[in-house]
Amino acid sequence: MSNIVIVGTQWGDEGKGKIVDLLAEFADMVVRFQGGNNAGHTMVVNDEKVICHLIPSGILQGKTCMIGNGVVVDPEVLISEIDYLTGKGFNIGPNMLKISDKAHLIMPYHKEIDKAREARKGDKKIGTTGRGIGPAYEDKSTRRGIRVIDLLDIDVLTEKVNAILKEKNFYLKEYLGATPLIADDIIRRYTAYAKQLAPYIVNVSVEVGRSIENGKQILFEGAQGTHLDIDHGTYPYVTSSNTVSGNACCGAGIGPKAIDGVVGIVKAYTTRVGKGPFPTELFDKTGDYIQEKGAEFGATTGRKRRCGWLDMVQLRNAVRLNSLTGLVITKMDVLGGLDAINICTGYEYRGQILQDFPAGLKILDECKPVYETLPGWTEDITDIRNADELPENVRNYLNRIEQLCGVPIDIISVGPGRHETIVVNNPFCG
Repeated sequence: MSNIVIVGTQWGDEGKGKIVDLLAEFADMVVRFQGGNNAGHTMVVNDEKVICHLIPSGILQGKTCMIGNGVVVDPEVLISEIDYLTGKGFNIGPNMLKISDKAHLIMPYHKEIDKAREARKGDKKIGTTGRGIGPAYEDKSTRRGIRVIDLLDIDVLTEKVNAILKEKNFYLKEYLGATPLIADDIIRRYTAYAKQLAPYIVNVSVEVGRSIENGKQILFEGAQGTHLDIDHGTYPYVTSSNTVSGNACCGAGIGPKAIDGVVGIVKAYTTRVGKGPFPTELFDKTGDYIQEKGAEFGATTGRKRRCGWLDMVQLRNAVRLNSLTGLVITKMDVLGGLDAINICTGYEYRGQILQDFPAGLKILDECKPVYETLPGWTEDITDIRNADELPENVRNYLNRIEQLCGVPIDIISVGPGRHETIVVNNPFCG
């Protein structure tokens, strides 16, 4: 029996969707434990691109999928996603997908506040997706949130919406200059959502616990990446939840003894969407080459991703924060065609070499990456399925990554398709 957590090690967009889809074959259940529909997982199945935002991508493998209590759920988006995947021939019935009764709901005022705040900040905006994720987590923390369980009692839902909307409307109108919302409209919409989602609502903690007791293998799926973590990321340019592996326990309702391994997903290079520090960012033709060849656009927002060299200071930070037991390197094929490839091994800051990721943004802004240069390769590696058959320079690059971070590479992705993968060690098979 193995229970494995999948986390991103960078700023998200590392290719977790493909890897969850791949490993779901060996799991009995896939559990999403944090975030909301501000994340997008893109998979290529039978040469067709499929994007999931809330539903764990294990659903494509016909696995039971859980949306844990740590997720914030926009019911409109969830229902739309159920319809979208059903239309593609996947089974998304209540026997396959279950939603935690303790998960918090994203309400219309959360989205309006999110968008209005960003607009008001102008050039100082954080770069949120405008989907209400942060404001929903705010209400959760201040004990004013509306939970999935409240959909099952319309009287409770009505009372809560009426109570909180007075404050939200005042804030929207008087401070943000936005249009106030009407309580009856919200209640009517969410009553309709309740009828559609009621069969899916369960106590996910209990369901997952029983599965573990019965010897089932569980895959826990995170969203975003380690350095977007609300505590450990490049604050305030972060998401609104804990993205590190420890939150798999809190966000799914299990204890830490249930986790057998943590696999970190890392691109062969680094990308970031939106604002925030990025020490290894490239502003030259090489950056443009990586961006274009890697098709680096956000699955949720469509925004162009900033591109740079692989940052081992960042990766080592993720190794420690997540207790990584294995790595998955994605998009190795994208680096093909470059004469030389750089790896950042440290940061130069005011005459010192930093090996640990600093907390202060001013310090990060002054940090200059210290690079180690390795020879590139020109060979097409997308058809290779055995690591020993990779070109020597590719193997040298991968070996150097293992040496610098101290974690073995389990899987190497050499293309977007499920089959374009080299499995060195299956985390579920030991």
